[in-house]
Amino acid sequence: MNCVFRVPVLTILLALAVAAAWMPATAAEPAEPPRLLAHVMPWYAAKPISGSWGWHWTMNHFDPERVTNGRREIASALYPVIGPYDSSDASVVEYHLLTMKLAGIDGIIIDWYGLTDVNDYAELHRNTTLLVDMAEPLGLSVAICYEDRTVLELEKKGQLAQGRVGHAADEIRWLAKHWFPRKHYVRHKGRPLLLSFGVANMTDAEWSETLRQIDTPIAYVSQASPRQAATGAFDWPVPSQGLAAQERFARNSRDWPLAIPVIFPRFDDIYEQAGLHKSYGQIPDNSGHTFRQLLTAAFQSDRPFIQVATWNDWGEGTSIEPSVEFGIRDLEALQQFRREQIDREFPHDADSLRLPLRLLGLRKQGAAPSTDLDAIALLLAGGNTTAAAERISGLEQ
Repeated sequence: MNCVFRVPVLTILLALAVAAAWMPATAAEPAEPPRLLAHVMPWYAAKPISGSWGWHWTMNHFDPERVTNGRREIASALYPVIGPYDSSDASVVEYHLLTMKLAGIDGIIIDWYGLTDVNDYAELHRNTTLLVDMAEPLGLSVAICYEDRTVLELEKKGQLAQGRVGHAADEIRWLAKHWFPRKHYVRHKGRPLLLSFGVANMTDAEWSETLRQIDTPIAYVSQASPRQAATGAFDWPVPSQGLAAQERFARNSRDWPLAIPVIFPRFDDIYEQAGLHKSYGQIPDNSGHTFRQLLTAAFQSDRPFIQVATWNDWGEGTSIEPSVEFGIRDLEALQQFRREQIDREFPHDADSLRLPLRLLGLRKQGAAPSTDLDAIALLLAGGNTTAAAERISGLEQ
């Protein structure tokens, strides 16, 4: 009697196993969506905030005091919607961060030059601190990209008493004490994420020794390809190679434990016009197709982070910050992407993106109490654009 029922049961179990093998992938646990991180340059100085125009607006060639058709002469082929600004201006930082938030950007990667008071490094550190502090209440995460070529610069000036490795280790120990523990600092598998531009600066051996001196486990990510001590690598525009560099990075990085693809709208530097050196080359905007193409490819790579390079490098023309030439086009592309690929309920649109600019206008006019404007900023950070728009309109009247 037992044998009568055994065969059907085994047959059913076998059929269920076969069916399970052919079940669609949607039945599996969904993967975490990538986090969009915008690379931010904190290096702009402008009147009247800093008292003079910084190098990144002038490149020792252009004169922002010269105004033509309402536009200052600056070291850029493009022009910011808000005009040339100062990176230490908290109202501008608020405008940037809120615009990113409403575009669907999750956080920022800040170009950091360390702690030493050489060149403009002290000002850059001050501006980076402002970004780190302001990002938290506005709901954006932060990570650091360490410009380790500063080590070479200090070495040339004879200001590396503790040597290259000792200096870099001190810098990273400072990060580990002050910024890595912050709740909004980006982590990969529990470790703080640290990028470095070290392609031709500190050697692999020096980076390995530097990280051995750090007690905090770090997800260190180098540029272009994984280095000896690196968890992985991040991609970056290479204008002399067009988009072939991004295609190569995608191929080479398939088996890397961590790879961060890059997206950018174009590359159009101003260096030759400034008399610095020959242009690095151009990558055309293609009416926004370049940005959308890279965004799609980066998403399909199924990586935890996508780096937007950049938010505001005006000198190289890679900025997606609202410009006179392109407006908010690239930010709208990010919104659409987020709605289609990450969060179908993402509510923000072009009208949402214009609200931080209106808030900045109110800040500059000084026509309303700062507490009222702070409340509007928190509404925007929380996604309550309807209430924020009503309050802005009331104050604009």
